[in-house]
Amino acid sequence: MKTIFLFAIVITLLSPLQKAFAQTETKPITAKLNHIAIYVTDLKQSTDFYHDLFNLEIGPEPFHDGKHTWFNLGNGVNLHVIQGRKTPQVFEKNEHLCFSVPSVENFVKILNNKHIKFENVAGAAGTITARVDGVKQIYFQDPDGHWLEVNDAK
Repeated sequence: MKTIFLFAIVITLLSPLQKAFAQTETKPITAKLNHIAIYVTDLKQSTDFYHDLFNLEIGPEPFHDGKHTWFNLGNGVNLHVIQGRKTPQVFEKNEHLCFSVPSVENFVKILNNKHIKFENVAGAAGTITARVDGVKQIYFQDPDGHWLEVNDAK
């Protein structure tokens, strides 16, 4: 009986230590997206394109060297546009940035007014894709050929 009593006391005393050791276990770190960087030939042209077309807020530029524009995309994520591309590059449509808007049809009117060509996912010019989940989407390219998707996903 005395042994059981001593065992119970030892377990009771070690219980807080067990919790302390358990709290020091390392949990895996979940990374969060900070920014997306695109390399461009003409910073002013690209800055105007993204600012005017998507109404993106220009954020502080930490380098102060005239070669960078930072756009605030929300939720602590930024689009970093960097001046310096010297040679043209061909980009694949599957590698794209995607922006959601309330109405793809209204956005298409903006593209048409700016004479920016767009296509559906299959490449049919001037056509909107209607996905199986009901989302409408279009694709087009920025001045450096980076592909962009615009959809009405909620």
